[in-house]
Formats: sequence, C-alpha cells, structure tokens
Amino acid sequence: MAIMTQAVALEREADAPTVPAPVEDRQLVRQAQQGDLSAFDELIRRYQERVYATVYHMTSNHEDANDLTQETFVKAYKAIGSFKGDSGFFTWVYRIAVNKTINFLKQKKNRHNGFSLNDLDFNAEHDPDLVALVSERNPRRDMGLVELQEKLNEAMQKLSDVHRLVVTLHDVQGLSHEEIGKIMDCNPGTVRSRLFYARQQLQGSLADYLK
Repeated sequence: MAIMTQAVALEREADAPTVPAPVEDRQLVRQAQQGDLSAFDELIRRYQERVYATVYHMTSNHEDANDLTQETFVKAYKAIGSFKGDSGFFTWVYRIAVNKTINFLKQKKNRHNGFSLNDLDFNAEHDPDLVALVSERNPRRDMGLVELQEKLNEAMQKLSDVHRLVVTLHDVQGLSHEEIGKIMDCNPGTVRSRLFYARQQLQGSLADYLK
C-alpha cells in the first residue's frame, strides 16, 4: 500500500507543471540588444518601481517622477546596444536615473515641495536620532505631525542634491554603500562620508526636536 501511495505521488509530481527558473538580467540584456522588445519589457517590469521610488524621493513630485522614470527607460533602451555588462543592469539603469534626476533638480532649484515623513522610512540602526522623532518614548512625540513633517521637509531641502540622493538610496531604498558607489560613480568611502555629512546636517537642522 505504501509503495502504491508513493507511486501515485511520483506520478502526480511528474504530471505537475514545472515552473521555469527566472531569466537572469544578463540574458535579458543580450536578447534586448538583439531587438527582443519583450526582454526589455521584462527588465522594465523588474526595476521600474524601484527607479520610480528613488526618483520620487528626490523630486517629491509624482508627475516629475513618472516622467523621469519613463525617460530613464527610454534612454536605457536606446543605449542598450552600448551596455557592455561591466556592472549589472540594475546599477546601470539606476545611474541613468540618478543623472537625469540630478540634472532635472539643477533646473528646478525653486521647487518647494518637500519630503514627507511617511516617505522616509529610516531604520533605527541607521539613524536612531531621526527615528526618535516619532518614537513613543520621545517627549516631543505629541507635537503636531504636520509641524514635524514641515521641519523634516525643510531639513531635507537644505541638503544638496548629491547628499539628498545618498540618504534616499541608503536609508529609503536600502542599498549598500558599494551599490550606491557604483551608481554614483564613487568609492564606498565617499558614500559613507557623504551619508555621515548628510545626517549631521539633518540632525543640526532638527536639533530642537532631538533634545
């Protein structure tokens, strides 16, 4: 009886449809370079949300983020033939998005839209002082949320585009120093120093709320 049961199980397993393994980015890139639009569509599907999230946290504007994300992938498609694979597609397309966004922000210095406190999900091990702003143990927790958001908005807008970007990529997107270095074309040590400086600036701007 046990043998029959095992045989039935094996038969069912054999009849079960197999799930194909996900295609690696490198293969999709090669196919896209050969003109396969569906391969490039798959690359867009994999990374569109993350690119959009990064651009949005830099611009604080959904319409701008949509436009810049679309422009990023249009440029990536046009340049896919020159992609040599020295880095991953993820890093390459992020670099395109970052450069486009920084150039865009340079032309929009008068932008007043800020970051939302709800958009910035700082991790305690990364920046405990900033997380303390919304901690239940913080004596200033009962301050108006709108006021707190406004102060954080102002603090973020005081950062340069580069420093705002490194905070966004590390504390919001959760990328490592090494990944950010590849995207921003600098070494991990530079990323760490920029992140340290940005946090120091934020803490200085929010000093009254960190006591």
